[in-house]
Amino acid sequence: MAYLLQQLANAIPLATLYAALAFGYSVAFGVTKRADITYGAIFAFSGQMLLLFTDFAYSRLWLVLPAALALGVVASLAYSMTAGMWIGRSIMLPLVRQSSHTVIVAALGITIVLMEAARLASNTRSLWLSPFLNGGVTFWRSGTFDVVLTQIQLVNSALMCSFIAIGVFIMKRTSWGRIWRAVTDDPLAAELCGTSANRVFLVAYAAAVLMATLCGILSTAYYGTMDFGAGLMFGLKVVLVAAVGGYSDPLKSAGGAAGLGLIETLWTAYGPFLWRDLVVFSLLVLLLVLSRRERVIP
Repeated sequence: MAYLLQQLANAIPLATLYAALAFGYSVAFGVTKRADITYGAIFAFSGQMLLLFTDFAYSRLWLVLPAALALGVVASLAYSMTAGMWIGRSIMLPLVRQSSHTVIVAALGITIVLMEAARLASNTRSLWLSPFLNGGVTFWRSGTFDVVLTQIQLVNSALMCSFIAIGVFIMKRTSWGRIWRAVTDDPLAAELCGTSANRVFLVAYAAAVLMATLCGILSTAYYGTMDFGAGLMFGLKVVLVAAVGGYSDPLKSAGGAAGLGLIETLWTAYGPFLWRDLVVFSLLVLLLVLSRRERVIP
């Protein structure tokens, strides 16, 4: 029983990460209506920039770790947001009204560019952060077995939940959320009512990039590193994970993604680890096939 409770606790950080990523991706997908793995590339790129600039500040500028981390966070936000907004304005906006295959090819090219840029900037070195906030918080004790989460797991989970809560408030309680819904339902009708669909597209894409960047920073701070190939893997995974709850509502998309995080954690605990990704991706494909609806996407 204690082991099961520990695995359920372990699922919280992963579930909140998937939920936050799915929420942000759903906001962008609402205006693009195209599968876009660039989102995962931004997630990985932000973590790699955090590592690069934190290492520079710590090793070259001789800053203490908190100051080095602060510099790394600021630099990561600046580089990732600049790259993401340029991609949205200069590449995705002109291509979304073209063939969906064009967007997929462009997203793959962008992902490769971001991965290679981070790799070359790091001289192909795997950088690691010094561990911090690793103290355990005990939730339940059974004999000699404690159900524990670390401080950084709790902080990351709380922050990602707060990001989702802020996003839900904006989408449900503000005029921008209503405008976003109008553009996602019918951009031409929204234009006829005086709304700039292009501006809504750019704001939504920027919001999604911000969510991916923040999640990338928090994940890298927790795991300690970010692999150069993580952009492609997370890009594919987020596209499928976000679809579990449906793309039409960001909150439902986040809920479905959180459920998948729970399933992935339980499989890691009770099933063969080598088969985990195969099982997860197979489950995602099965869910997509079962929930597939025939419709025309302009």
